[in-house]
Amino acid sequence: MVVYYSLLVLFLQLIPSVFCQVREFVSIDCGGKGDYTDTSTGLTWISDAGLIRYGNISAISNTDPDPLQYRGYRYFPADSKKYCYSLSTVERRRYIVRATFLYGETDSNDPYPKFELYLDATHWSTVTINYPTETYVEEMIIRATSTSINVCLCCASTGYPFISTLELRTLNGSMYTTDFEEDFFLSVAARVNFGALSKDSIRYPDDPYDRIWESDLDKRQNFLVGMAPGTIRISTTKNVRTDMRECPPVKVMQTAIVGTQGSLSYRLNLYGFPANARAYAYLAEIEDLGWNESRKFTMQKPYVPDYSNAVVNIAENANGSYTLYEPSYMNVSLDFVLSCSFVKTHDSTRGPLINAIEISRYVPIVPKTSGQDASVLDMFRAMSIQSDWACEEGDPCIPTQWEWVKCSSSKPPRITKIDLSGRDLNGTIPSQLKLVEGLTELWLNDNSLAGSIPDMSNLKYLTILHLENNRLTGQLPSYLGDMPNLRELYVQNNNLSGGIPPMLLTKKLIFKYDGNPGLICREQKAKRLKLIIGIITGVLAIFILFLSCPLMLRHLRRRPLHEESSGKCDSIHATSKPSKSYSVLRVGSLITDEGLDVTNYMPLAELVEATHNFSKKIGKGSFGPVYYGKLKDGKEVAVKIKADVSSHGTKQFENEVSLLSRIHHKNLVPLIGYCEEGNQSILVYEYMHNGTLRDHIHDNVKYKHLNWLSRLQIAEDAARGLEYLHSGCNPSIIHRDVKTTNILLDINMRAKMSDFGLSKQTDENFTHVSSVAQGTVGYLDPEYYATQQLSEKSDVYSFGVVLLELISGRKPVSVEDYGAERNIVHWARSLINKGDITSIIDPSLENFKIESVWRIAEVAISSVHPYGASRPRMQEIELAIQDAIKIEKRSTSTSTTSSHSSTLYASHMRSLSNSLAILSLESPSESVVPSAR
Repeated sequence: MVVYYSLLVLFLQLIPSVFCQVREFVSIDCGGKGDYTDTSTGLTWISDAGLIRYGNISAISNTDPDPLQYRGYRYFPADSKKYCYSLSTVERRRYIVRATFLYGETDSNDPYPKFELYLDATHWSTVTINYPTETYVEEMIIRATSTSINVCLCCASTGYPFISTLELRTLNGSMYTTDFEEDFFLSVAARVNFGALSKDSIRYPDDPYDRIWESDLDKRQNFLVGMAPGTIRISTTKNVRTDMRECPPVKVMQTAIVGTQGSLSYRLNLYGFPANARAYAYLAEIEDLGWNESRKFTMQKPYVPDYSNAVVNIAENANGSYTLYEPSYMNVSLDFVLSCSFVKTHDSTRGPLINAIEISRYVPIVPKTSGQDASVLDMFRAMSIQSDWACEEGDPCIPTQWEWVKCSSSKPPRITKIDLSGRDLNGTIPSQLKLVEGLTELWLNDNSLAGSIPDMSNLKYLTILHLENNRLTGQLPSYLGDMPNLRELYVQNNNLSGGIPPMLLTKKLIFKYDGNPGLICREQKAKRLKLIIGIITGVLAIFILFLSCPLMLRHLRRRPLHEESSGKCDSIHATSKPSKSYSVLRVGSLITDEGLDVTNYMPLAELVEATHNFSKKIGKGSFGPVYYGKLKDGKEVAVKIKADVSSHGTKQFENEVSLLSRIHHKNLVPLIGYCEEGNQSILVYEYMHNGTLRDHIHDNVKYKHLNWLSRLQIAEDAARGLEYLHSGCNPSIIHRDVKTTNILLDINMRAKMSDFGLSKQTDENFTHVSSVAQGTVGYLDPEYYATQQLSEKSDVYSFGVVLLELISGRKPVSVEDYGAERNIVHWARSLINKGDITSIIDPSLENFKIESVWRIAEVAISSVHPYGASRPRMQEIELAIQDAIKIEKRSTSTSTTSSHSSTLYASHMRSLSNSLAILSLESPSESVVPSAR
């Protein structure tokens, strides 16, 4: 009776913990028609019908109906959106998140699905279905960073995204604690039960945390391939104490394999590797050893200093038989194929033993969109909660952006554009909008917004603000006139009142405010009065000048001939200069007369002497041949002679002279002078000792090989030059022929943009310039080519091609390299969208950081977007390159990528995060290694 009572008490004590554990489990049958209890595990499964509003259900007819959760799945469109499940969590608590995928047999000949899986903004895996009847399991161990997590599917490259089940399992105490959990999740690569009694996996209720322990009898995993002679399987029914750190289930620890002839070996494939990993071995002595018997062994393969030298004595380490011992690596680099062997020591009477192993890969946590930005977006969504656009899921920016926002490429991402035109918004504009500090465009027009315009004075990057066609009241805030980058302001058709801030009427700004009867425009009246006075003054001045013209002409006739030229022209032998040399003054399209004050006219005789009669040809461009020269003062120059005698060639010449006469920047090739004599039109530039960027990328025999950091620094220089043309010139200038041959390198390998013959200046009142498409095949913006509308984003497209060249070392157009795709953009985009970065990296590059390459690949692909409006600005590209340089220069104690590891990646990695895992992990100065016990 006492024994019965004790057992009853023990049972009652266990009930709360078991039921509490189950209650904290979330088991979702994706596509399930209702809730039910799994008879094999006792777990309750719920349908996802009320958890997600998108997707369709597909039944699986050619599979065993058990377990019930694999009777069907939910699938989603293969479009540019992401589809997410949101799971509630407790911040800083650890969980297992598990997703499974069973496609099932199909009569269709369509390729099997391949798509991306994300946890919040972190790339989890590329799900690739190779065998339709196999269940694919992806499992992540996380410490929750907030009160919820999002599991998202997107970006199908074949088929469509789908999911069978989604599970959340709560872990207790300090289970799976690592020193890196602030920055890394753990993706489970292997969890093996050695000596298993059957092929069935062990999970709940045998494992109270519902981990899945695969049987080593499952030959798919290659466990014990080529195992050592004498390997046997042992088991016990005795209890094994497992209440240690990771608490493996007793049933797993009751079986093991033993090397009776002194050695034990196994091999398994670790998908997603090479990578940095957390590796655990679970050992328990489950044989009764005699008083004079011992089991001691060491690890011979893989060899890791200290750890491999340690002698494992299970019973002694675990303080007795039938007790768990957990030797582990907290941070170790492992290859795709893990081969392991244990060998007994010379004084051991029994061979090595192992019960189970568990290996997880470190996955770098990608920061989610800035919390303050996301909170403002939620406020806007609350204004139209029933709309489809307000129900987009997951992170606003990663892995794909919500359709009504645009984001920066920074970490964490910042919102740069909010477009809610005509979205049925009601209420007032949130005052917290000022927190979205990276905002460049805000479109809230054509809604039912009321109230006043809130304080947005600290949005210093804001360029476009659309508030028209609402019910806004109050005054136009004065800060709008002080916003440094504001270029467009639309507030028409509201109920605004009061005076218009004077700055809004005087600064260069597209400003529309009609339809506000209460707005007072006193400043505009004053401006008109000033204009009238100015006109009258100008007319009087012209009249006075007209009266004085006869006197001036009489005076000029009396001047001697030698005084007709300015002193500056005399100093460079102006008497030999024909009047035609001033023809650039007649262009009038780009500059005023002041340009000639900074650009020297150079006589033809002087250039003939400097070039030794044009004897040393150093290149040829679209303008004509280029010759080396040296002026009398020792300055080395490059002399370009116009080969095209047509009006088009003349226009290019005049355009380049007039343009370079007024722009000066350290990353633009300076024009030293020009010459027009007879039939010759000549441009004289500073000599660039190291040729073109194209030379160094595509001709490593004659020119210096560029490592990755050098390429980044060259890209940064070129981006600065273009950014100056776009933002530093007023009006801005579009280069129109950005390519690697027009990026020149000086004696210090610093880059400068050159060749401005095709350049165009913009009109500050328009977003583009209508122009017949010109440029170079492979670099030419397809949108510009199709519409004949030139904009700064056309330069961005061309520069994106340059970035792809820097990454790949390949030419922009090549049938040999790209086959039917023919060009680098289509080829690179398809590979990058699949997460396959290694296939596009120049094989000659060594010792670089893969995350640095990814940073450039991301901005390059966004730069060559088919639509110019979706491309970044040059300023954003420059910042992205600077980020990549910082990553590349960042000191680290871990080894970086090599050509060998890149090849290995291409062979084995299944996903984008796989390629990032090994290389983005910043290991501590000393790896955490267990001590011998």
